[in-house]
Amino acid sequence: MSDRILVSTRKGLFVLTRETSGWRVAGQHFLGSNIALSLADPRDGSWYAALDLGHFGAKLQRSTDQGASWTEMAVPAYGPDDEVITGDGKPPVPATLKLIWSLEAGGAQESGRLWAGTLPGGLFRSDDFGQSWQLVRSLWNLPERKQWFGGGYDTPGIHSICVDPRDARRIRVAVSTGGVWRSDDSGETWTQTANGMFAAYLPPELSREPNRQDVHRMVQCRDAPERLWAQHHNGVFRSDDGGMHWNDIPNVPPSVFGFAVAVHPHDPDCAWFVPAIKDERRVPVDGHVVVARTRDGGNSFDLLRDGLPQENAYDLVYRHGLAIDSSGNRLAFGSTTGGLWISEDQGEHWQAPPARLPPVHAVSFANA
Repeated sequence: MSDRILVSTRKGLFVLTRETSGWRVAGQHFLGSNIALSLADPRDGSWYAALDLGHFGAKLQRSTDQGASWTEMAVPAYGPDDEVITGDGKPPVPATLKLIWSLEAGGAQESGRLWAGTLPGGLFRSDDFGQSWQLVRSLWNLPERKQWFGGGYDTPGIHSICVDPRDARRIRVAVSTGGVWRSDDSGETWTQTANGMFAAYLPPELSREPNRQDVHRMVQCRDAPERLWAQHHNGVFRSDDGGMHWNDIPNVPPSVFGFAVAVHPHDPDCAWFVPAIKDERRVPVDGHVVVARTRDGGNSFDLLRDGLPQENAYDLVYRHGLAIDSSGNRLAFGSTTGGLWISEDQGEHWQAPPARLPPVHAVSFANA
């Protein structure tokens, strides 16, 4: 099990460690700065922190000594002629990095390779631990990209990147709003693979167009990479063929809306979601914070609430705010109101560490 959690918040990166007495905050980094997300690279133990500094822009920091020191790295950058062209009628605007919205390690044999998804919707690759970045123009230059549009932001963005652990050339990315894209050749070519998803917010004649699907988060089972789970704007979907086709999971209690999803690293049928009321409210249903878990591929769900607030609780969990460790037993999630809960038993029971944190953007486990 992992005994360390990285919590990316509105006011810094917080490190929690598991001790005999329980979980506690063991350190803070970049206190006061907005941390969009963090990555603990399983290949070499490096930590990466993506900062969103508003007027000063996006920054990327790397630590090779578990936070004792940090080095500023390069950030993805667009060319002077790159434009954001969307399918919702907005005029074209110059492409400028707004946010590093996803950050993933390459394959086990790809030392130094990182993938980053950004706002606006570009995918970038680094082969030198983030010292330089290259825009994956094979995806950027697709005509279909000009039909993407913003979901929670004004412009489309790439928030989920899945690298197949069996073959690192196989990459899946999810776009809000632009569906799911698959490459089997390290990003040289791409195929739109959101088939089976539907967008209830669009007219019926457009609702099943793959390029118009607002995927909130997509994750891949480590030991069974053909199985992917997606939390969509209006539902939960499961793929059994590496993301080529998707099946609707309509019975998630108490709501099919949400942002976060996690899948067990060994059991592809086991996944967790944090439901909410959609669109104009975006709060937990009836003010109860709950986690929905399936152990049979979505045929049935357990509603987990032991240790979670069940009265007047309005904690929303962002798409990177739920994480599972490599054992599949420990989970953690954080909320927009600074709540943080950790489970040692696959969600049966939850505990809140003694800390009042800033709003949480992302949570990830790191090896000790």
